[in-house]
Parts: sequence; structure tokens; C-alpha cells
Amino acid sequence: MRTVELLCSPGLEAAVRGAWARLAEAGLPSLARNVHPTNRPHLTLASVDDFPPGARERLTALVDAAVPLPVRLDRITVLDGSAPLVWLVHPSPELTALHAAVWDVLAGATGQSPWHAPGRWLPHLSLALRFRDADRRLARAVAGVDRPTGAFVAGRSYDGQSRTVTPLGGVVR
Repeated sequence: MRTVELLCSPGLEAAVRGAWARLAEAGLPSLARNVHPTNRPHLTLASVDDFPPGARERLTALVDAAVPLPVRLDRITVLDGSAPLVWLVHPSPELTALHAAVWDVLAGATGQSPWHAPGRWLPHLSLALRFRDADRRLARAVAGVDRPTGAFVAGRSYDGQSRTVTPLGGVVR
């Protein structure tokens, strides 16, 4: 599996990591507990089995042209009732256009994740991977003290097999 992800500006990343820490301190599930070096706040635009030939270069060009991309976080919710706890991302026209362009580059790639497909994609930053909807109110009180703003400043691709990342444009911090 290969992803296309956007990375947060330092201030926005700090806000999300702060929410991770507050959730963990409250005894709730949190991505703060994932200590893998690739674990950082990100927005996934697409996921496929592998990139088609030339896709990496085209994706890098798209990201370079789009960032910095201003972003505003919205409410915190649990997807599908008992799944990831997420901070929704306001889908600006620029973000939606970048998402569609990424999917154009990956047209025909095998293993396209339907959750990221245009028309179905719900832009978000994950706070916890497994979360009970019953704890959503407490999570909002603990993690969502405000609705941060910032920017997406770089892109990367995560390789699920090797558990490594490859830059896809912008400035990785």
C-alpha cells in the first residue's frame, strides 16, 4: 500500500499532538501511544497498492504547486460509530481540487481505497484509531479545546510494506 498524504505546519502539528497528549492523559485511546518514527499528524488524500509509472513525479509537482495550503480544523467526531476518532478538516475549494488532481494521477492504479475516493472522502486528521462513540463527548472536551488553523506544507507517501515514507514535495519539517 502507498498513500498520498499532506503534512501540517509546525503550529498545526503541535495542536494535533497536544490533543493526542490530552487524550492519552485522560486514559482514552490516542495516537500519542504510537511511537513509530513515521507517526505524525497527516491528511490522507489517497491510498493505492502501488503508484503507476511517473506518478511520484506528478504527485510531487501537484504538492509543490499547492502548498502552503491554508487549513482550518472543524469538529471532532468518531467515524462510523466505533472507529477512528478524528478532527475533521474544512474542505476548502483548493483542498478539494488538489484531492481530485491526486486521484487523476492515480487513475487506473490497483487497490484504490474507496474511503478516499472523490465524493466519499471525508478529510480529517486522526486522533485515535479505535474509539467508542460513547466516549466522543469526553474526547471533544479533552482534545477539542479550540479549532486550530494552519497550513499543509508538504506531501509524503507512506509505504505500508516497508513502513517508510518518501517525500512528495513541499518542505518537510
